Parts: sequence; C-alpha cells; structure tokens
Amino acid sequence: MLRAALCQLTSSADPAENLELIREWVAKAAGAGARVVVFPEAAMARFGVRLAPLAEPVDGPWARAVGEIAQEHDVLVLAGMFTPDGERVRNTLLATGLGEHRGYDKIHLYDAFGFRESDTVAGGSDIVTVDVGDVRLGLATCYDVRFPELFQALADAGASAVLLPASWGAGRGKREQWELLVRARALDSGTWVLGCGQADPAASGVEVNPKAPTGIGYSTVADPFGQVHAQLGAAPDLLVVDVDPAVAEKSRDSTAVLANRRLGTSRS
Repeated sequence: MLRAALCQLTSSADPAENLELIREWVAKAAGAGARVVVFPEAAMARFGVRLAPLAEPVDGPWARAVGEIAQEHDVLVLAGMFTPDGERVRNTLLATGLGEHRGYDKIHLYDAFGFRESDTVAGGSDIVTVDVGDVRLGLATCYDVRFPELFQALADAGASAVLLPASWGAGRGKREQWELLVRARALDSGTWVLGCGQADPAASGVEVNPKAPTGIGYSTVADPFGQVHAQLGAAPDLLVVDVDPAVAEKSRDSTAVLANRRLGTSRS
C-alpha cells in the first residue's frame, strides 16, 4: 500500500511564490502520512505567461529547491515545471526525492480546442517510471490522458499507478471529459490513475488569462476498474489516498485487456 497526496492549488506566475506553496503543501501532505506528493502541471508557473524566461533545467535552482523540500520530508514530490529547449521549452514533470531527481517531458502537446502548445513547447518522446518501495509509478501529463497507448505502455513497464498532473482547460463539457478520460485510462491500462489538477482560479478569486488552460479543479483518482475512488471540487484542497497495487493485478487478470491486445503489439 502506498499513500499519495494530490495538492490541488492555483499556481501564480512567479516561480518563487509557487516554491513557497510547494513547501507549505508538502509539509501538510507529509503530516498526513503521504509518501508521494503530487502537484499539478505548471506548478512552477501557470500558463498564460511567457514561459521561456522562466524555464530552468532539472538541475537548476528551482528544481533543486523542490528536491530539498522533498528530502526534508522524506517523500517523492512530483511537480510540473518548464525546462529550456532552444527557443521553446519542455513541459517537464519533475520527480524528486527518495533518491530520484529527474524529469518526464510531456509527450502529447495540447494543440487542441484553439490552443497551440507546440508553438512554445517541444514534445518529449520517452516514457518514465519511478519506484517507491515495491510500487512502480508511471508519469503522464494532462493532454497525455487522451492517448490510451501511453498508459498501456506504462503498465507494460510495470507501473501499477500513473501520476497525472494537469492544468485542464475550461469549457463546455471539459469537466465531464476529464473524469471520463481519467476513468477510461485506468480501466484500459489496469492502473490506478491519480489526476491532480490546478484548482479553478475563479474559486479563489484569481484572475488569469481566459484563453489559457489554467485549471478547473476536480482532481480525480480512479481505481484500476475505472471507478472514481476519490475526487475534489473546484477549489484548492488536499486529497490523500492509499494506492493498493494488488487491485491493479486483479483488474488486469479480470479484464485481460493488456493480454488480449491485437493491434499495436508484436506477438510471436
């Protein structure tokens, strides 16, 4: 069993301010017994501002400071940040603490619903997993949730849970899509999916760029059978859950979705 905390907050445009938020929320999550503390996509700085001037490498001062916070509380911290890539940046999920310090670069870019992430962000190509004790965790970010093959690849790599930070775009039907997609990816990969979103800025009275995907809240944890295990509302909040890897094994044995795939897999 692995205890994880989802920190649903609203990031500002200032990385220093957001670092203090991370410090505060990690302490709260660790106090609740969490071993893994998950922050949203764009935890370093919210969307809707110029990202290139804010970007730092994974071994830069901002990420190192997050690592020090993780080390202080003896937890693994996941936090969305931006790393340099020429004239663009990479949308990077920092995993730090418990002997880890590396990043997952978001593979699928949000060129959808009138937004073009690829104009300013370069996509990644490699899947990433991290181990906490005997539990393997896969990493994914926001728009990745629309691509089942990524979650199945993480399951093939041994992940029994996928951590999914997000900064979900608002709009008609978008909340319903978020929950549906989190549940579907859990079911078709036989993993727990822990979707940690930016809180809805309106719930905190924060003004943001209305055209940017700055979050709707409703962080959602789905179990490997596709059921909603726990969910938050729109406002900033902390969600603490216990993840049981045995449920992932039971789901895969029951549905046999991974074993029975025929397209996109090589078979002898």
